[in-house]
Amino acid sequence: MDLSRRQFLGGGLVGASLLIEGCSSQSRSTSTTATAPAVLRQAGSMPFPHLPAGTDQVPQIKHIVVVMMENHSFDNILGLIGRGDGFAVDGQGRPKATNPDGHGNDVHAFHMPTECQTKGIGNDWKVTHEAYDNGSCQGFVTSTSAEAMGYFTKKDLPFTCGMASTFPIADRYFCSAMAQTDPNRRYLIAGTSLGLIDDSFPPELPPNGVIFEQLNKHGVTWRDYYTTLPSLGVFLPLLKDPALVSGLAKIDQFYADAAAGTLPSFSLVEPDYERQSEEDPQDVQFGDQFMGQVVNAVMSGPNWASTMLIWTYDEHGGYYDHVPPPAAVTPDDVLPALKSDDPPGGFDRYGFRVPSGVVSPYARKDFVSHTVYDHTSILKTVEEKWNLPALTRRDANAASLFPMLDLKGTPAFLTPPTLPAAADPTAGAACLTTGAGVIPPPSAVTRA
Repeated sequence: MDLSRRQFLGGGLVGASLLIEGCSSQSRSTSTTATAPAVLRQAGSMPFPHLPAGTDQVPQIKHIVVVMMENHSFDNILGLIGRGDGFAVDGQGRPKATNPDGHGNDVHAFHMPTECQTKGIGNDWKVTHEAYDNGSCQGFVTSTSAEAMGYFTKKDLPFTCGMASTFPIADRYFCSAMAQTDPNRRYLIAGTSLGLIDDSFPPELPPNGVIFEQLNKHGVTWRDYYTTLPSLGVFLPLLKDPALVSGLAKIDQFYADAAAGTLPSFSLVEPDYERQSEEDPQDVQFGDQFMGQVVNAVMSGPNWASTMLIWTYDEHGGYYDHVPPPAAVTPDDVLPALKSDDPPGGFDRYGFRVPSGVVSPYARKDFVSHTVYDHTSILKTVEEKWNLPALTRRDANAASLFPMLDLKGTPAFLTPPTLPAAADPTAGAACLTTGAGVIPPPSAVTRA
């Protein structure tokens, strides 16, 4: 069956710390150049091989909740919050980042005129490799448009930025591949895209299955709470497996379970991908509102004292980021399914950075992680907790997110902090009708 991602949506379903050298004028004197990471473990190996699979290793955390939004880079959302490796700024607090437009002009990073986006940027294999530009990160504008240099601030996304300013964030969390949404979501649940680099569907299932199957095998409860599309559906045949379909629940059930204190051991919580995921050309404030609803439901529920919520974005969406993706462990021996006009490359390099962090009573205060992570780090976190076998080489050798928690002392956030109110998307929703504004603003372009 040849279904595009939009057709599928329309159907209503779906370790060590390392600083990477920044691009261009964004370089950091403390950086080191990435080298090919060592492969220490293979698929099928367990984090604690001397213990039975399914053995709980982190009893303080009884519930892991994952929220994955769409299509924004670290710099695009967190570049100016004042935490982590964001934009380098001038004396007036303005980002110094620029990209050439291919006509002799420089496009400076600029605040988006409204909360709305256009479809002026891209994130496919070709565009992403052109943006990477052999590590210079100077191809974002020429590969798509000047909108790539736009960014949002805490005024646009008050809850997301407030959460990222309070709880730990990771400033070296990269998406798993220089590819689109579905390949990266496949890494989240399977540790591989099976060679696919676009939003087409694979003809087969991953040889070692998906994380939900491991959870079922070892009696770990889970739910994929979805609004319009469960991520389980990125492997279409899985939607015909009764043992997996039984784990699907609509989003209203998540809020009910959070309020009742009946969250499963593992939850994947998904927005309305047509309206709330923040993918272009959406109004990003609908996503900020969704994030606020999910996080507040967890913090105010009876399960809060034993919960770790992980939030991230599937890929950068085409927006500028100043940190070039480093080398990565290949998940398997499957090569990318490249078309004739695709640039060469493999799955031995991550995609661009995406915003990410953890929310938990055990979260470290005033902490920014510089450890290299990707979506398989979420798999590794789950695998470390329940001593589950790795699905691929990538998750076997990924760093888990547990070091972002302090599991030894008194939980710093046992009493949930008061975070900024989420954006009211109805206030600025007129931009969905009137347009996203002038992009780029004339002031953002230095003419030759």
